[in-house]
Amino acid sequence: MTSEPANQDSTQSPDRPGPVLVTGAFGLVGSQVIRALADAGFQVVATDLDLPANRKIAGGSKFPKVAVRWADLTIRQQVDNLLQSVKPAVIIHLAAVIAPACYSRRELARKVNVDATAKPVESAAALPEPPRFVQASSIAVYGSRNPHNNPDPLTPDTPVNPTDLYGTHKAEAEELVRASGLEWAILRLGGVLTAEEMLGINKEVLVFEAAIPADGRLQTVDVRDVAAAFVAATTTTATGEVFLIGGDETHRLRQGEIGAAIADASGLTGGIPQSLPGNPDSDDDWFATDWMDTTRSQEVLGFQHHSWPDLLAQIRSRTGVLRYLVRPAAPLVRLYLKSMSPYKDSGRTVADPWTVIAERIGDPTPDKA
Repeated sequence: MTSEPANQDSTQSPDRPGPVLVTGAFGLVGSQVIRALADAGFQVVATDLDLPANRKIAGGSKFPKVAVRWADLTIRQQVDNLLQSVKPAVIIHLAAVIAPACYSRRELARKVNVDATAKPVESAAALPEPPRFVQASSIAVYGSRNPHNNPDPLTPDTPVNPTDLYGTHKAEAEELVRASGLEWAILRLGGVLTAEEMLGINKEVLVFEAAIPADGRLQTVDVRDVAAAFVAATTTTATGEVFLIGGDETHRLRQGEIGAAIADASGLTGGIPQSLPGNPDSDDDWFATDWMDTTRSQEVLGFQHHSWPDLLAQIRSRTGVLRYLVRPAAPLVRLYLKSMSPYKDSGRTVADPWTVIAERIGDPTPDKA
């Protein structure tokens, strides 16, 4: 890792563009993206907030070929200084406050998700040689999805209809990118998962996961495949398009299957209690996820390399003999999670995710105009 980007990199492959600037570089997706770009021979500049946690991730020998520039993208002068110094050929914009954190931190979420998209877009458009802008979006832009009334998978042409704060923010960010005059690509991500150990799962996240209908549809995707999609988006000739980023068809899952399968692969078989099913008679009481038609995305970006069984196998391999040591704890984990269920003693027979989120986490409704 270096603290300043070089203007030229002698190791850069001749078919690679100039510097690729990655925002939100030390989050789950960002860390994989900068690693994949560097491994592919790109000149990579990573930017994120100058926080102890980010410095810890950036430190050591994890990213030896990556230059790091700390910046707050909500401050226009810092954005201008960053882009004028780096002169990126491509910007991969990943910085975001995602759900459920966005619901309890609404003001911050808007600053990051919308304002900190507008500023890099405007600054990029003002450069003498404007870069390509690759925007990380989300299938949350489609809004709540009742699988009983929406049997077909999402496509890039499915009408955008955000119903929560996060989806609305992402839809606004997409419009900023489209209207910028820059060469662009938008990648709408599904449920990003990693086989690596996840730290920092808090009570807010547990409540959020338990509130979502167990039979809601979600297409997951290995974070390494997400990184591959962003790498491909830096050079593809298919610009001005929206790409849906989900795993192959083995990743077409129901919400309740995911946690249970990951727990089983980790040794906690039976440790995750099932949440309530969704209400088939209400289109409003479902979360903003669904399955996707990724045919075009895979054709252009060629990113699907890790199936759902592959991901689970890697979790089992990573956990190793610890799987057998933690197995006796599964009943206790199950009891604890049941005690935390937002539907405990409610008498409800179907899930009501938005009410639970509003009562237990924060207001999920879109910003008022």
